[in-house]
Amino acid sequence: MKYSVFNLMRQAVAGHTGWPRAWRDPEPKDHYDVIIVGGGGHGLATAYYLAKEHGITNVAVLERGWIGGGNVGRNTTIVRSNYLLPQEIPFYEWSLKLWEGLSQDLNFNVMFSQRGVLNLMHSDAEMDGARRRGNAMILHGADAELLERDQALEMVPTLDADNSRYPVYGGLLQRRAGNARHDAVAWGFARGADTRGVDILQNCEVTGITRDGSGRAVGVETSRGPIRAAKIGLAVAGHTSHVAQMAGLRLPIESHKLQAFVTEGIKPLVDTVVTFGHGHFYMSQSDKGGLVFGANLDGYNSYAQRGNLPTVEATVEAAMHLMPCLGRLRLLRHWAGVMDMSMDGSPFICRTPVEGLYLNAGWCYGGFKATPASGWCFAHTIAKDEPHIYNAAYTLDRFARGYAVDTRGAGPQPNLH
Repeated sequence: MKYSVFNLMRQAVAGHTGWPRAWRDPEPKDHYDVIIVGGGGHGLATAYYLAKEHGITNVAVLERGWIGGGNVGRNTTIVRSNYLLPQEIPFYEWSLKLWEGLSQDLNFNVMFSQRGVLNLMHSDAEMDGARRRGNAMILHGADAELLERDQALEMVPTLDADNSRYPVYGGLLQRRAGNARHDAVAWGFARGADTRGVDILQNCEVTGITRDGSGRAVGVETSRGPIRAAKIGLAVAGHTSHVAQMAGLRLPIESHKLQAFVTEGIKPLVDTVVTFGHGHFYMSQSDKGGLVFGANLDGYNSYAQRGNLPTVEATVEAAMHLMPCLGRLRLLRHWAGVMDMSMDGSPFICRTPVEGLYLNAGWCYGGFKATPASGWCFAHTIAKDEPHIYNAAYTLDRFARGYAVDTRGAGPQPNLH
């Protein structure tokens, strides 16, 4: 159906009941070359790149709910590559490059807005850290600019730069970073994968992983019946530990919830992403005018998708330190995404000890921004049975080998129990 003015008017009169499906709703086959468990951004991207880059089209994406109902629709939409370590920057920079051409590649507007990400610094020591990070980014081909105090204020005039507790010394700016529409990303990858022959199976919960006599993973048990496959990839975000246990795997991750907030809509206030250097708080303004706040993890394990009052208080306190004029706004709603937290803050994109089973997990704070590169690298790993150079460091055995990738760039983190 062509999206002409006539068709738009006809659908409006008909209550929008006649639009064609963006992707098929097929029945499960008995066997696939590859099954991807998890229909979020990473799972859909993996299926898309398996078909596009490797010609593997006999693929099924299994989603226990509906497309867009998980973490891919419960984040703060930030896209950036301003990392520090040599194992990280090439991967996230490749993801940013894929983002820059993603709407054209998918023929679907993911609303990627390169409005920039400004990380504020509040001390001389933090400015030294920003110089180190910015130089590392530039050495690996990413863009970075160190801003002095007046330059940061020129970008965001409403900052409380003279706050006696957290004065603004300057900031590290990545102009190519920004935001994308998370729902559109899921829909675009779903439609793109479907167009290339991938079966997207919604309301299809995996209840078990089938292994043969040698221990190899050969299929899954689902709420829609058993399905066999030559290879199985797990991309189920915060529920990875639960699903991996079905194959006898105990993973070095915990599940926590990460909260986010949105205010009432207001006139344009900030045209970039701004982060508060002395707390895990960042904000941007949506196209609807609401300010989107990113918060910190709750301090306990949970599979819940709701928030709590202590995190609300900590978030609005950080907002007021950063920009006191926000105190007049009302919070409309807040929510949480369920996240895999690894011991070093970095993900896993790798083969597992179970033959035929592959893992994409442990994304901590980095999941949405990594969506294209995660899918691209996971597809490569599944198709070739070996990692790409971009995900070579993200192995499951790196802790046993002493090669942790500390995403903070600040030394080893304590083990999680």
